[in-house]
Amino acid sequence: MNSLERHDLPVARIPKRWYNVLPDLPRAPDDFLDPGTGEPVRTEFMERLLPKALVAQETSMERWIAIPEEVRAAYRLWRPTPLYRAHALERHLDTPAEIYFKYEGASPSGSHKLNSALAQAYYAKLEGCDRLVTDTGAGQWGSALSMACSLFGIKALVYMVRASFETKPYRRHFMETFGQEVLPSPGPHTEFGRNLLKEHPDHPGSEATAVSEALETVRQNAGDRFSMGAFAGHVLLHQTVVGLETREQLEELGKQPDFLVASVGCGSNMGGFAFPFVGDKLAGADISILAAEPAACPTLTSGTYRYDFADASGLGPMARTYTLGHEFVPPPIHSGGLRYHGAAPLVGLARHEGILDSRAYAQKAVFEAGALFARLHGLLPAPETAHAIRAAMDLAVECRERRRRAVIVFCYSGHGLLDLGAYGSYTAGEMADAEPYETTLAAGGPAPAVPAGR
Repeated sequence: MNSLERHDLPVARIPKRWYNVLPDLPRAPDDFLDPGTGEPVRTEFMERLLPKALVAQETSMERWIAIPEEVRAAYRLWRPTPLYRAHALERHLDTPAEIYFKYEGASPSGSHKLNSALAQAYYAKLEGCDRLVTDTGAGQWGSALSMACSLFGIKALVYMVRASFETKPYRRHFMETFGQEVLPSPGPHTEFGRNLLKEHPDHPGSEATAVSEALETVRQNAGDRFSMGAFAGHVLLHQTVVGLETREQLEELGKQPDFLVASVGCGSNMGGFAFPFVGDKLAGADISILAAEPAACPTLTSGTYRYDFADASGLGPMARTYTLGHEFVPPPIHSGGLRYHGAAPLVGLARHEGILDSRAYAQKAVFEAGALFARLHGLLPAPETAHAIRAAMDLAVECRERRRRAVIVFCYSGHGLLDLGAYGSYTAGEMADAEPYETTLAAGGPAPAVPAGR
């Protein structure tokens, strides 16, 4: 029996403001650095890359930032999203813990990514940008931005990681259906892509290569602006609608979370889901925040906290965060959205300050958890989401062994209905665990030169 207990908020309770975690953190994040000078980036540098409103949000110290009514109206397509209690999973694990999940798979594009895509498309339209150019891994972000740009009447160009471009054609078809252009990365359309293919004709691509091609394109076209699906603070800001709704739903149930769990590639759903609880944690609430990431790209678990480039070519600003090195190329795993060498700076800072912890999981164990969840509850999670499910299951088992009653809440960041090829590989017994390439992991260091004192 599909045993799910559902809790909804009325449409009128869609958040009116995004929550900005910056005022509540123990310290401010380190400056972004200009890749050419090594000095803190100037506003003009950032405004050539991003719409001005997003540049302002990046450094704002206002705790609450109003959501434009046009964006909030678009949120009404699917928000507020439900909070479920997974009774069947609890019974299967024989755990005294209560397991809840925030279901972001209800969005029209299938994941949490649309929360920020709509905001970014709105601000780009308001500023008169000709086109937003972006990167995408598995295609969830590219799908969300393609749809958002279509709704607000502007163009999008998406560089999709080649490994996913070839193995996840339905995501590409989704973007193209909304009238947007999708190109493989690395590809022949940029100087960076051509050079990379000349040296490595079978290069699978990574988020970092796609970012490099997107940035090169933006620099060559005055009317283009870059759009990020994670990494930047303004993206995590927009995603806080997820955590704000979750807080309200738990409060209505009279529940306090003991564990908050989310998958992390760069950190957009982790930040959006968990950051609204950071103030409580820093004020003394006993809340553990856990990031679940792939063993093939264990940024928070095995990376180092230092300055590094956000892209493979070093065109974009440098940021201090956990990184495996901008030259690191993760193996082609099915969780394409988690194949990024560095964490979002705010997520990296939270990890460095002890606000959150991380665990890395092998691919087959992740798909085992995703398939089990689908059979118990009838919801097929995206491979990225299945990392959070795996981590939540492990926590529930630990609670069973300790006879601990606890409330575990995880972010169900997106559905897996366009990832059936990956599940087919798993159920056929053809899936293998993927470990980081030792050569590329070594290539991640040494760190790029940074002026003394940085």
